[in-house]
Amino acid sequence: MQRNSPYSKFIGLVLLIVDFFLLDAACRSAYQWRHHYSIDYSNYYVDFLRIFQLAWIPASLGVVLLRDVNIYRSLLKTRKFFSTLVYTFAFHALLIFVFIIGFRDKYYDLSRAFLSAAYLFSFGATFLFRVVISIILRYGIKLRENENRVVIVGAGYAGNDLYHYIIGNKGKETKFMGFFDDQPELPNLVIKGRLEHLKDYCKENQITEIYYAKSLNNTELIKDLADFADEHFIYFKIAPDFRGLMQRKVNIDFYDTVPIMTFRQEPLQVWSNRTLKRIFDIVFSLAVILLVFPWLFLIIGIAIKINSRGPIFFKQPRSGRKNKLFNCYKFRTMYVNNESNSKQATRGDKRITKVGAFLRKTSLDEMPQFFNVLMGDMSVVGPRPHMLKHTEEYSQMIEKYLIRHFVTPGITGHAQVNGFRGETGSDPKLMRKRLEYDTWYMENWSLWLDIKIIVQTVTNIFQGEENAF
Repeated sequence: MQRNSPYSKFIGLVLLIVDFFLLDAACRSAYQWRHHYSIDYSNYYVDFLRIFQLAWIPASLGVVLLRDVNIYRSLLKTRKFFSTLVYTFAFHALLIFVFIIGFRDKYYDLSRAFLSAAYLFSFGATFLFRVVISIILRYGIKLRENENRVVIVGAGYAGNDLYHYIIGNKGKETKFMGFFDDQPELPNLVIKGRLEHLKDYCKENQITEIYYAKSLNNTELIKDLADFADEHFIYFKIAPDFRGLMQRKVNIDFYDTVPIMTFRQEPLQVWSNRTLKRIFDIVFSLAVILLVFPWLFLIIGIAIKINSRGPIFFKQPRSGRKNKLFNCYKFRTMYVNNESNSKQATRGDKRITKVGAFLRKTSLDEMPQFFNVLMGDMSVVGPRPHMLKHTEEYSQMIEKYLIRHFVTPGITGHAQVNGFRGETGSDPKLMRKRLEYDTWYMENWSLWLDIKIIVQTVTNIFQGEENAF
């Protein structure tokens, strides 16, 4: 039996649903071609159309089960999904033939030309749709190939087992770059250098994952590599025997018989989850920009201009995903001043205008950031981005602070809806709590969690927030 793909059932469901609509369109087109007018809903052809569609469900499921088809893998091979489609249509035609024979009194004058055209159009439409899906899947695999570049620390038996698993099971998603070890047990492996060369190699070759496959007794080396990985947005994973780190909470996965330990389990590390979140961001931000922003901009823009001199929008460089800089946009809420990029707003800040105080209290000043979301610099939900000066200060003051930059920053976030917004930077304890909430969000992300945070954000706006100023 083929090794099942985690995406196979989901893709199979998508195919089944879309095929249902394609068969409907194909039958209607065939009827139009044969009779030169659309199907009349009083016509018995409508009943046959539904039977034609419903027969597709047992036909497609039957072929998948009987031939043990892995839908995800078959779509990556044109010959495979073509043959699967032929078998499905053959089984479908058999079911339709049996049905027509069984109800021949009702369907005795069913047009053979219509039936032939229906099958021809249906096959062409479903085949083209699978070609499109195949192209999308291959493009996604290509993107993941470019993303994942892996090295292994430890040229021993554990590292060798891990290496064979990676090239055998993750070859289409991961590019293996080599081993690093000072005293390799298996010197015939692809050894790129000693441990002292590892960090420079990772930075120069854009490594995305480091696997540690040496003894866990060297805790100083493990901590050093884990810190380096966090600082450079590299995922650090351990393939041990388990002794040495069991006093610390870790996540454990298995690659066949090789145990893999990580310090965080991040759903957004999975390509499909990132894609789902990005689609949600695009749809949500477009809805806000098209439906809300035009009239809101007019009202707020006029109010800002009447209240104080200066531009309507405020632009500020901020730290994004993996600490990459981007320009964050807001409605201007302060008088024009020279401290906006260095001094955070405080309670009773005299730089804040009267209109600005209202915008901050209601979070309406953040509305232009939906354009940042649409451009991909931000997400609707995620850790809030800070000004560059504060990012530098907090990263020196708070251990592991930069972890929150593994994900795209958001307009709202888990920390914000739980009260940790505003002037928390002056208190290291409050900043650590904000980091805890942001880290929890990274480790527990789901689309439903994003929706709950958005709803809570809107609720907080109407209820009023103590730290919104």
